Amino acid sequence: GVYNLGAGPKWFVVVSDPVAVRTMFKDQADSFSKGILTDIMEPIMGDGLIPANKEIWAKRRPVVGAGFHGAWLKHMCDLFGKSAMNLADKLDESAESGKTVELEGELYAMALDVIGKAVFNYEFGALKEETPLIKAVYRVLRESEHRSTFPLQYWQIPGAMDIVPRQKQFKQDMQMVNDELSALIDNAMSSRNETDLADMERRDYSQVEDASLLRFLVDIRGDEATSTQLRDDLMTMLIAGHETTAAVLTWTLYLLAQHPEIARDAVDEINACVADANGVPTPEEVRKLEKVRMILAEGMRLYPAPPILIRRAIKDVTLPRGGNGKEITLKAGTDCFVAVWNLHRSPDLWENPEKFDPSRFSRRFENPAIEGWGGLNPELMTGLYPNENCTDYSYVPFGGGQRRCAGDQFAMLEAVTAMSVLLKRFNFELACDPKEVEMITGATIHTKAGLPMKISRR
Repeated sequence: GVYNLGAGPKWFVVVSDPVAVRTMFKDQADSFSKGILTDIMEPIMGDGLIPANKEIWAKRRPVVGAGFHGAWLKHMCDLFGKSAMNLADKLDESAESGKTVELEGELYAMALDVIGKAVFNYEFGALKEETPLIKAVYRVLRESEHRSTFPLQYWQIPGAMDIVPRQKQFKQDMQMVNDELSALIDNAMSSRNETDLADMERRDYSQVEDASLLRFLVDIRGDEATSTQLRDDLMTMLIAGHETTAAVLTWTLYLLAQHPEIARDAVDEINACVADANGVPTPEEVRKLEKVRMILAEGMRLYPAPPILIRRAIKDVTLPRGGNGKEITLKAGTDCFVAVWNLHRSPDLWENPEKFDPSRFSRRFENPAIEGWGGLNPELMTGLYPNENCTDYSYVPFGGGQRRCAGDQFAMLEAVTAMSVLLKRFNFELACDPKEVEMITGATIHTKAGLPMKISRR
């Protein structure tokens, strides 16, 4: 449905109707901006793709999106495999000793190592030790979540950044992260080698010393991005590319630990489809791992990252459905929350919505009561996951329409690779009652106190 929600002095329109979401993301996408998200995240992400206004987004999206081309993604699969192996080797110690592992933190460290190398050609080494820079990055991530959910933007009050302890810390952390990013950007700019996109797509990336997205954005011919814009692009990818993948893996393994029969089916598929002895799939094998991909898709349905998406009407716009099935008119300036959590768990849109059932994406589902909704149609699934096109906007883990996440294929390849390596080597068993794993909701969904796991070798 569509309804009003008050948060402090502000009112929002909450949308959890797929027909209305389709209107916002596709049919009338130009009538909406990122709104309050831009206001809140500008000090952190600047004009990066996620918070950028329409004009900047239209300029940057084709350039950044081109960086995720097929040859580069194929090369990244080697990085995904190495990072997953680093984590698996670290977890081996706990598997041998029987010691309980706090798995969420390890998954976040692995994801940070991946994004550092892929985006900046930087070795964070987060799986080995937590350096001051890594601690600063994590605190910036937490502050970005705090700001995205706090109803009052108190940090904009004059002097707040120098008085409020967490804001003083944030100011110091941002300085440290920005200094590091600036050094990386300056180094890349000083060795710029203008190259056509077609030539980049033909490269043998195994012979390229620096295959990072930063190098791509600096070298691509015809783009004259400033150092500030590059910094904004990179900071956005650091936050979005690290947080979401780690959260998806965390909650999917939480679910699999409670459904060992589904995990066993996945292991059988991995053993049948992946030639590598350690379970590292090639890009072609990732496509064959349908059960693993749908397990991750179901994890993202039940624990979406992010659980809400934000839009602002920039002109008066009519949504085709309202709280009672009627049209609703949004006035210009109205902030909207697309409630992804509600959308993904609605009994009107999903059969047994609270059940962990990865096979659901192979079955047609319709509900004539939702007028104008096309339902779930597996025949329309063409990519690595069931996006908004085959679910008619009832499933939007990466957003949808023209502003769908530019790195969705990157994220899926990384997550499938990690899941393949980890499931092939280990059994995962929760070291506590599932109800004790509580959630904290922000830009993604975290555990409140970690994910304790007992791990054993298969």
